[in-house]
Amino acid sequence: QRQPVESGGGLVQAGGSLRLSCTASGFTFSQNAMAWYRQNPGKQRNLVASIASDGSTNYEDSVKGRFTISRDNAKNTVYLQMNGLKPEDTAAYYCNAASSTYRLRFGPRAWSWGQGTQVTVSS
Repeated sequence: QRQPVESGGGLVQAGGSLRLSCTASGFTFSQNAMAWYRQNPGKQRNLVASIASDGSTNYEDSVKGRFTISRDNAKNTVYLQMNGLKPEDTAAYYCNAASSTYRLRFGPRAWSWGQGTQVTVSS
């Protein structure tokens, strides 16, 4: 099954910014909803931000006003701009796609999970 490639994570101080990128070959981004998720060891993977095929976005309450999801269909890439990072944002971040925003949350999703990209925010 197709897997995405996530990148852009790293170690940053509280208040800093990072931009994550996600791409996958052989996939029509423009016709699908996309999302970013995050997970800590032993915890559930949670949906953080989603963007529908029409460009409408939705965010988890804890990241509203700080994170921005966007997409570049020509580059087959979805981004997550993260500003005002907090230690509680520390997690592995993953992306995925689905035919609808409902399926981003409940499945089935288009891809198996990738390697993710680690974001660590120090206090």
